[in-house]
This record gives sequence, structure tokens and C-alpha cells, in this order.
Amino acid sequence: MLPAHIDGLGHVNNVVYVGWLEDCAWRHSQSLGLGLDEYRRLDRAMAVLRHEIDYLASARLGERLQMGTWIVDAYRGLKMTRRFQLLRPADGVTLLSAQTTFACIELSSGRPRRMPEAFVERYGKALIDA
Repeated sequence: MLPAHIDGLGHVNNVVYVGWLEDCAWRHSQSLGLGLDEYRRLDRAMAVLRHEIDYLASARLGERLQMGTWIVDAYRGLKMTRRFQLLRPADGVTLLSAQTTFACIELSSGRPRRMPEAFVERYGKALIDA
């Protein structure tokens, strides 16, 4: 984390966590072969519909943190749910748990569309039963 992530109360600002969720989700998608270039080639993307975040403990400057994500649901090729957990390894405390629901959209129009087969296949391989 950076000093700019720390707010007036001396801990990571809540808005920063949302950016970390996005970064983690992107890294996971890229590891599945679904980066921005592939999204553009397929004219599809997964757009955030909803974030649900439970802030359980504070993170402070200098702490080492670890975030994980996994896919728990895919709704007939239209929506997908991804969960997150942010840990402080030094003491094993979970600082944040979150769930984000995404909808598949067509990039050229911004309209909802079914996931292309590449999304179904690659995200499907990462699906974990909740």
C-alpha cells in the first residue's frame, strides 16, 4: 500500500479497497486468458453490477496484505459472482470479505449480452462451489 491510501483516521480508506478488488479480479481474469485484448476481440466484458463489502478490520501503512478471489456462480451466461477475502498474514485476520456481481455486456453497444463461449469455458473452469 502507499501513503496516499491512508486516510485521516490513519488506516486505508474504504474507497481504496474497491480499487484493490478490481485489480485482483483483473489479475485473476488475465490468468484465465481473459485480459482486455481478449475482451475487445470478443466485443464482450464483465461489468460490475453490485459490490457487497464487509469491512471487518483496519489496514494500516506498512502492513503486508494478501487478497484472494474466486468465482462462485455463473447465471446462465449472463451474470457472474466473484468473492474476495483480504487477509493480514502476520496475524491471520480477515480485514475484508466481499462479493461482486458482474453482468456480461457487449462493448460496442454497452448492452447486456450472453457470455461468449470463451468466457463460459474459462470462467467456468475457475468456478468453485460456494
